Amino acid sequence: MPVVSIIRSVRAAGSGLPRGFWWLWLSTLVNRTGAFVLTFLSLFLTQELGFSGWYAGVVIALHGLGGIAGSPLGGMLSDRWGRRPTMLAGHLAGAACAAALAVVTSPWAVATVVLLMGVAMQAVRPAISATIADQVPEHDRRRAYALNYWALNLGFAIAATGGGAAIVFGYRALFVADAVATVLCALIVFLRLPETRPQAARETAAADGVPTDDAPAAAPRLSTRDVLRDGPFRTLVLLNLLVCTVFSTPWVGLPLTMAGEGLEPDAYGRVIAVNGVVIVVFQLLVNKLTERRSQVALLVLSSLLFAVGTGATALAGTPLMFAATVVVWTVGEMVYVPVTAAATAHLAPVHARGRYQGLMGMSWSMGGFVAPIAAGWIVEGPGPEVLWASCAVIGVAAAAGYALLLRRALSEDAPKHAAAASPRPSRGTPATQDDPGTPGMVGTQGAVGVAGALAAPVAAMVPVPADGPGAGGAPVALEKGDARGKRAGGADSVG
Repeated sequence: MPVVSIIRSVRAAGSGLPRGFWWLWLSTLVNRTGAFVLTFLSLFLTQELGFSGWYAGVVIALHGLGGIAGSPLGGMLSDRWGRRPTMLAGHLAGAACAAALAVVTSPWAVATVVLLMGVAMQAVRPAISATIADQVPEHDRRRAYALNYWALNLGFAIAATGGGAAIVFGYRALFVADAVATVLCALIVFLRLPETRPQAARETAAADGVPTDDAPAAAPRLSTRDVLRDGPFRTLVLLNLLVCTVFSTPWVGLPLTMAGEGLEPDAYGRVIAVNGVVIVVFQLLVNKLTERRSQVALLVLSSLLFAVGTGATALAGTPLMFAATVVVWTVGEMVYVPVTAAATAHLAPVHARGRYQGLMGMSWSMGGFVAPIAAGWIVEGPGPEVLWASCAVIGVAAAAGYALLLRRALSEDAPKHAAAASPRPSRGTPATQDDPGTPGMVGTQGAVGVAGALAAPVAAMVPVPADGPGAGGAPVALEKGDARGKRAGGADSVG
């Protein structure tokens, strides 16, 4: 795809989004363009440092463990400390870890640095997701999340291409380049991104002499336990864990399965490259086709695509057939990722967006940690057919769960925060106007057959009118938990 065509496509897809979003988008692209560490870490450990393949696998798993801790930590910090400071701290810590990998050599030092890098990298993501929710009105958020995800994949594609050419300079030079790109990303955040945390926006308005009634109101602070008492969100996290486990399985199970069919490693490289190519070329088109569709319908559809794509892997025997299965679950990925982020923002109270996105990110990391271990054990034990059949069953179960349990909570006309978490009030503390209500499961339905529940949201895939407040890109919306329809998210443009 020519560069000019890409620029035109991005402009068309991002029409009306606030300027602050585009600085965030650029920082994501810059950061991922220099993401050489994860791309070449296993080769560096085995070829440069001479460690075993087993040790390399353990170290990469430690990166995933760091992500499990980093996501909720980043979510908590972005709500308490601010989106911007959390992103700056995470990026700078990640840059320090990348630079450290260029000099450390002992097994314990390498493992420690990679673990900390996992924490730092994942701590940034909830702050990014919360910033998008702060700046972009709800009817445009799915489009914004899709564009940000596209930038992430475009950056990775560039990193893989550039890294292959730069390998002549050595792995350590690539890690230094990774650190430089991450520092540049932090510089963009520091210079061009305003703080969008609602309480910070309120304080800024007061300092500027703006009446506080025109800024987001203060709200009670939520703990992780409070967030997990939100029934619909808890269900969304658990179903997401199922889907993430299925999504993460091919990255380990597919090369093992193809090797069992007698195919060479380079065949796997070509097949898995289809994933990145399809996302870079078609993500914007998929987003245009789905941006006004029902959230639940898209979650059901994408879960079924994961089920079909991974399940069909058991029937493949040639590189072309394996590539076809990758295309199927990649389409599911393109639909699923932005919708899940938008659904999380839909359920989150305005003052707890970071914590909600952090817990959702933790479920992604957990799926990415569990799937490789389970895939390796099943392929070597019961066999690849059992692995892919299990993925199909889990994908269908997740689709049924979305249809049965979240159809009402994620509907376009659902009451805002009818089921949002609320902290247990302290003795003598009056309830505030921004208290989002009592936790509980919304959308309790009568006896509904699974087939009927699955059919209903899919049939509901009709365009939803974009007639909410804030049309044209101004980040104004009736914020959840704010009955007065306050302007949220701070400045909508960057200087």
